[in-house]
Amino acid sequence: MGQSPNSATYNDLGVGLPFFQGKAEFGSLYPTVRKWCSEPIKVARVGDILLSVRAPVGPTNVAATDCCIGRGLAALRVAQPLNQTYLLHYLRSIQDWLAKQGTGTTFAAISGDLIRQLQVPLCPAAEQKRIADKLDAILARVDACRDRLYRVFAILKRFREAVLSAAVRGQLSQAWREATEANHSARPPRLGPDLSSLAVDEKPSDRQLQEWMDDLPDGWRVERASLVVETGADIVYGIVQPGPKLAAGVPYVRGMDIVNGEIRVEQLLRTSPEIAQRYARASIKGGDVLLGIIRATKVAVVPESLNGANITQGTARFRPSQKILTRYLATVLEAPETQRWLHGHYRGIDMPGLNLADVRRVPIPLPSLEEQAEVIRQVDSLLSVAISIEARLVTARAQVDRLTPALLAKGFRGELVPQDPSDEPARTLLARVAAAKQAPSPSRAGPPSTRSPDLKPSPKPKLLEVIDRMPKADFSFDELRQVVGGDYESLKGDLFELLSDKSSGVEQFFDVKVRSMKLRRARK
Repeated sequence: MGQSPNSATYNDLGVGLPFFQGKAEFGSLYPTVRKWCSEPIKVARVGDILLSVRAPVGPTNVAATDCCIGRGLAALRVAQPLNQTYLLHYLRSIQDWLAKQGTGTTFAAISGDLIRQLQVPLCPAAEQKRIADKLDAILARVDACRDRLYRVFAILKRFREAVLSAAVRGQLSQAWREATEANHSARPPRLGPDLSSLAVDEKPSDRQLQEWMDDLPDGWRVERASLVVETGADIVYGIVQPGPKLAAGVPYVRGMDIVNGEIRVEQLLRTSPEIAQRYARASIKGGDVLLGIIRATKVAVVPESLNGANITQGTARFRPSQKILTRYLATVLEAPETQRWLHGHYRGIDMPGLNLADVRRVPIPLPSLEEQAEVIRQVDSLLSVAISIEARLVTARAQVDRLTPALLAKGFRGELVPQDPSDEPARTLLARVAAAKQAPSPSRAGPPSTRSPDLKPSPKPKLLEVIDRMPKADFSFDELRQVVGGDYESLKGDLFELLSDKSSGVEQFFDVKVRSMKLRRARK
């Protein structure tokens, strides 16, 4: 289990070992290094499986190099009879189960005892490798498919933004304008965009916004948002303190209730009629347009079913006047040009938001009502294709997301690869490993060994003799193992016993140059 070192030893200069605290640094297989630690306490070796043991519980990665691990991680080092990749896939197959084992009020976590007591389905070593290899191959294809689906989502997002941008620049309705003007040849020539509603000291300084306005078709004008809403219905935000949640009362819309251009009516909270009455100026009705003004500037049109509902202080209400169509106003507010303008006027860092004075100054490009209707028709026509594709993508993504757990489950039911009668049975393998562990050490029974102590793991006195003969006073564990040979775990146990004895003259330290833990002979 990991243990957090002193925070004074953290750094981002690459001094020490890479330091991983939890799932936040995890990638698809290997974690991303963001911090280093110059005095690590718990070290995972290259190839160890890293298991997140604190909120969230269950995700796994593999250590690409020796690293320091904090208390949010545990390191699992694989030894016979387990195959490392096999165990990694098994842990991923029970990730949801592990998450449910987490306990604790502040952070759900699992203990080292729970991890040590995990029961792993064991099959012959050769079959473990076949299962692991098969899962690697199939899941790589599943991941590639998932990545392609996400790329399509990104393409659809860019397509939607392009459609909305073309809408507010008058490009979608260009053919309609040309046809209309051809049918009214006697009409006087149209003038360029009218910016008269923008006071001189209010003209936008944002270069992109100015270019957008300069690009507008003849006959369009630009007005501030405060001038396109109904008289007597200013742009306002709503309830500041809605009070306790009620089972019945007046529903109110928060920014989080706006998803993909719609209001999630089924999740709305409710306030008392008395509180709602104090904010009657912000009540909403069907056809109003809502804009999120804290963190996310999401847009939605209010359905008729919410007549008399209210909003919170994180949402602004626009009630369109007769000079602008509801759907056209929503389209302008969603357009990337408007969104950039809004984000450029954010105030605050931790919780960025918009001042109502700025919201009322949002520039609205305004064609005639007839052309607004044509813009909406074109937007609906183009986005209906994207909506249809997106619905199919959502279904496909759900199917792909179900593939991984299904394949993992199949692998550990023994249904993924064929069995080979020539494989050594798992029972025989376990018995052989158990017998090897129970076999008496040559140093504890039988006649004295005539073999050199640098060939086998030795008890404490003989291990000291080997260390005394090491060519350098400081050395790594791997260098020691090359001299001593033998079983990794046995040598590690003898060495830890030696390190715990302060009089042994052997100590452990962190070598800054090679960024690794090493051993030092202090007796010579």
